[in-house]
Amino acid sequence: MRTVGRTALVLVSLLSAGLALSACTASDRPSTKTNTPSATAPATTEAQAEKLPEPSGPPCEVTQYQVTGEPGAKPTITVPTGCKPQDGLLVKDLTEGTGPEIKAGSNTELHYVLATFRDAKTREASWDNGAPFPLKNIGQAPVIQGWNEGLIGLKEGGRRLLVVPSDKGYPQGKGTIQPGETLIFVIDAIKVEG
Repeated sequence: MRTVGRTALVLVSLLSAGLALSACTASDRPSTKTNTPSATAPATTEAQAEKLPEPSGPPCEVTQYQVTGEPGAKPTITVPTGCKPQDGLLVKDLTEGTGPEIKAGSNTELHYVLATFRDAKTREASWDNGAPFPLKNIGQAPVIQGWNEGLIGLKEGGRRLLVVPSDKGYPQGKGTIQPGETLIFVIDAIKVEG
């Protein structure tokens, strides 16, 4: 009896282990569960989640971008529809400044608003932070190339529209900004030195 009892115990143990293992193998049927990112997988950014279609139509003219609000106050940008972004950097002075002009090597304090073309959303604004954005050594400053090129010539007290193609902005995307996105800035030059 003792041998049969042990044999039965071993047999029951093996069968239980076999059933447990077969329950862990992949099924022939597709899973109905959704995959969730693991702790080591990178999180999906808002830019990846909101994949928007490419704009179409003729290239937008600089006059199609509408900006409202007085210089010195936070502006509102209205992004045009029915056209696609241009290929190069667009620069338009909305208000001519009367102070010193930004040139290569200048230091400046700026207020700005950033909107993205595809979704026409405002992404950030220095006005929301309560202080101008300080920037040194324009032309070689640690900012996007569209700023290093597009700020040259802006005078203190002036307001400028910059429409920046992705190759002069964030071609690979950054944060909530999608790869290939056109950036629209309205910039007020608060102080210019040098």
